[in-house]
Amino acid sequence: MNVQNVLPKDAIPSIDDPTFGESYAGDPDDDVLVVGDDPPKAYPVRILNYHEIVNDAVDGDPVAVTWCPLCGSAVVYDRRVDDRVLAFGVSGKLADDDLVMYDRETDSEWKQSLGECIAGEFEGESLAVLPARMTTYEAFREAEPDGVVLQPADAESEAASDTDEPAPVDYDDAPYESYFESDGFGLAAHRGEGESRTWERDDIDPKTVVLGVEAGDDAMGFPLPKVDAACGVATATVGDRSVVVFASDDGVHAFENPGFDFEATADGFTADGTIWDPSTGESADGRTLDRLPARRLFAFAWQDDHGPDDFWSP
Repeated sequence: MNVQNVLPKDAIPSIDDPTFGESYAGDPDDDVLVVGDDPPKAYPVRILNYHEIVNDAVDGDPVAVTWCPLCGSAVVYDRRVDDRVLAFGVSGKLADDDLVMYDRETDSEWKQSLGECIAGEFEGESLAVLPARMTTYEAFREAEPDGVVLQPADAESEAASDTDEPAPVDYDDAPYESYFESDGFGLAAHRGEGESRTWERDDIDPKTVVLGVEAGDDAMGFPLPKVDAACGVATATVGDRSVVVFASDDGVHAFENPGFDFEATADGFTADGTIWDPSTGESADGRTLDRLPARRLFAFAWQDDHGPDDFWSP
């Protein structure tokens, strides 16, 4: 694991006292990370780009909503470790081009995509992943009319600056747009300087969106294009867990499979005598599949963490 100092600590400020509302000033097709049920909360990537971590409570539980722009990595973690509740900040370090978080209680360092402590008092401990979904704001609002949206913070962030010093944030800017559109990946590709990383496989691109599912010591990453090519549905067993993954217009989603045989039809995904929504896991007859804890990230980051073999193929 390659760990490097990139920025001063907290140059990208976490949001520690988040506020929510029913309105959103961004675009309908903006990506949002959706967590919880009471009420459902949407965290726009437009805002996360400048903060990367939101320390919050969802459905009464302390959570860290985390986002690494370089890795396209969106993961929601339970902030509890043993009997302690941690609050996380941005350390200014990268581990394999991935955000390194630190907890303010012990200053231990945590690799964001893994949720694993890599240095400090909690070294070797791992945070529990919670169910969440990446979708568009428009799809979120349609599915969750009572949901609320993270509001902009009055803050300065290095992501808004041309230097390592924080600058006032304009949430209408898109600081990683050119990076997302480029072929390169990692810090060097984002900054346009330094030694670029290489990618030695041709079945998927390094910035292919992957949804990673884990059970015990087993892990499997589901690349969105491969699921899409399989008529939009993939089934697999990960550890002792039966999994169904859907590709939809708003991304890729993983659920516990109750033992159904899903089939893509002109009307949608059918199984057990009804039609299922691939984004929400809801059926036309009122049932709902259980969404699985999962990590949404780029293929290169999943491979950094799990190796080249833990990818699903038809």
